[in-house]
Amino acid sequence: MVKITKEAALLYHSQGKPGKIEVVPTKPYQTQRDLSLAYSPGVAEPCLEIQKNPDTAYDYTDKGNLVAVISNGTAVLGLGDIGAMSGKPVMEGKGLLFKIYAGIDVFDIEVNEKDPDKFIEAVKAIAPTFGGINLEDIKAPECFKIEQRLKEELDIPVMHDDQHGTAIISSAGLLNALEVAGKKIEEVKIVVNGAGASAVSCTKLYISLGARLENILMLDSKGVITKERTDLNEQKKFFATDRTDVHTLAEAIKGADVFLGLSKGNVLTQDMVRSMASHPIVFALANPTPEISYEDAMASRPDVLMSTGRSDYPNQINNVIGFPYIFRGALDTRATAINEEMKLAAVRAIAGLAKKPVPDVVNNAYHVNNLTFGPDYFIPKPVDPRLITEVSMAVAKAAMDSGVARKHITDWDGYKNHLRELMGQENKLTRQLYETARQNPQRVVFAEGIHPNMLRAAVEAKAEGICHPILLGNEERIEKLAKELDLSLEGIEIVNLRHDREAERRERYARILSEKRAREGANYQEANDKMFERNYFGMMMVETGEADAFVTGLYTKYSNTIKVAKEVIGIQPEYKHFGTMHILNSKKGTYFIADTLINRHPDTDALIDIAKLSVKAVRFFNQEPVVAMLSYSNFGSDQEGSPAKVHEAINYMHREFPDLAIDGEMQVKFALNNELRDEKYPFTRLKGKEVNTLVFPNLTSANATYQLIQNMSETEVIGPIQMGLNKPIHFTDIESSVRDIVNITAIACIDAIVEKKLHNQE
Repeated sequence: MVKITKEAALLYHSQGKPGKIEVVPTKPYQTQRDLSLAYSPGVAEPCLEIQKNPDTAYDYTDKGNLVAVISNGTAVLGLGDIGAMSGKPVMEGKGLLFKIYAGIDVFDIEVNEKDPDKFIEAVKAIAPTFGGINLEDIKAPECFKIEQRLKEELDIPVMHDDQHGTAIISSAGLLNALEVAGKKIEEVKIVVNGAGASAVSCTKLYISLGARLENILMLDSKGVITKERTDLNEQKKFFATDRTDVHTLAEAIKGADVFLGLSKGNVLTQDMVRSMASHPIVFALANPTPEISYEDAMASRPDVLMSTGRSDYPNQINNVIGFPYIFRGALDTRATAINEEMKLAAVRAIAGLAKKPVPDVVNNAYHVNNLTFGPDYFIPKPVDPRLITEVSMAVAKAAMDSGVARKHITDWDGYKNHLRELMGQENKLTRQLYETARQNPQRVVFAEGIHPNMLRAAVEAKAEGICHPILLGNEERIEKLAKELDLSLEGIEIVNLRHDREAERRERYARILSEKRAREGANYQEANDKMFERNYFGMMMVETGEADAFVTGLYTKYSNTIKVAKEVIGIQPEYKHFGTMHILNSKKGTYFIADTLINRHPDTDALIDIAKLSVKAVRFFNQEPVVAMLSYSNFGSDQEGSPAKVHEAINYMHREFPDLAIDGEMQVKFALNNELRDEKYPFTRLKGKEVNTLVFPNLTSANATYQLIQNMSETEVIGPIQMGLNKPIHFTDIESSVRDIVNITAIACIDAIVEKKLHNQE
């Protein structure tokens, strides 16, 4: 684990703008009219509507997406009672996690009050502001009373995360660990070391899942909690055992199946672990030092199933796996509470997710190839992007089924898409691409079948139903890699282009290519040699109609791929050039930019082709192009160099396409700020329009722009998308992720569908 120094931590919190969160406006505020709508006099109207019907506060304010993280600082992390103000960095951090994982806004509230009744009154007084309340770092036993009273007296969801967050995540882990161990929850013996808020809530939730109270021994700092003790509060009395033969942890743990530690570091020894039953489950959750280290536990016996609260070991019990999504589901149904049904739904959703194939983004984050359900992976990772849909939807359904929802969700597919869009995992354009491709799946050849990302993408594209994959490569190597990555190749064709059985096809392809290029110096022997190369062979599969589309690029330089594409496929007859486009899906909108990979120093004719191809491509994506051709000058202000070429291209486009919304040359700021552009250049053909297509004057500017935006913002980039080849041949980048390749595959499929329709019309 990375060493965090005091200096680094203080600098992180103090540098730049102090703290970790801020308030950001969500409505326009640039003009006087905007400000009049935001405040006086316009703000009076929603106030009056809310006065007539308080529920409309969810429609006119941020209440429905706003959670209070409230603490009095009496039990802050492992620091204890450090006071309300001292705990503020933790509450800000909790707010940050709510936002980045579930899109929930947070005000952190530090209440300088230890008296439970006064604290409760303070929270009740400010509750109308919020859609939900997350209680945080409040010591036991006061936290039990505070949460119970607030749940009874408020009509919004209230949850003390220290109690229930760990309970929910550890319960999911316990269910799966028991499955791995081959044990049943109603039969196992459980030892709980610690009797604070978290331990009590964890154990009660285990009981809700089927654990038997008589099979549970709980210990506090004085030893086993027995009925003969006279120093127990109400929470501890519930777990008091009749047994009189056990008093210490060493005695309690003999023969136990499960150890849950929520106490302090290094209290569980290797001998104690060895005394447990077969396949013991050890959840050592004290932080930062577990009750027993991962290394010591694993060294004590090979069959131990281990979890800690630390991110540098497998199976981390991390509350962030639960609380953002539990509140997300509660807020989206305007629930009046977070009840047992909702918590159990979250448990089962989290447990179920660990059994599903792990997405590429998670494997990459942990620098592994194939996380699969088993001893080292029975709890989902915090970075798993599916948590927001799996857990939030399960909680929302439970809220509705249990009768605490005031707003009912009927379109679950729509809600799932909304959640994914909320977190930038998906947008309408990519969803439309997948849906369109699914209607008529095409035969897509994947050039680099032995590349892990290409192989994963082919399997995922088939699972998505968008194509019938054909992998090029050595079948034994592909099958070996698939086994290592735990991927099923069922229904996926593998073509070993270098195998003797493909000799006839190589020869046939060579004859076709040599005859096609006979007047360009090609000969049969040279063409036959080329058929041992995956790009030549794969493109010929498309050229002959034995496949519909081709995806390549992970192992090949663009210049080489471009050369092969021109040679085998050729450029569409109405153009002299072809190009590529990248799509930028940003919070501001979707932008199409070209040419990002092919034409290094385009002349006027090349710029004209790029502009025409861009217009065609944007319409391919069912959008009407509004095109700005860019430069460092505006509308002829510089009449030399690249601006002059762009200017000439614009003159041609205006002449030949009088109804097309295209203009330039212009600087980016005028292209993207239509108010500024229209004010300074009222003659522009783009007047009153929002530009969505940007044609750059050269390869350097286009390529640098999309990469700059990709690396400095949360903008999703799709591409490169080829424009102008005779057949659906599409390129990837050597750094392409699985998602990037699947996106390109969907585009390649649609390209093939359109190409077939055009061919049939002819």
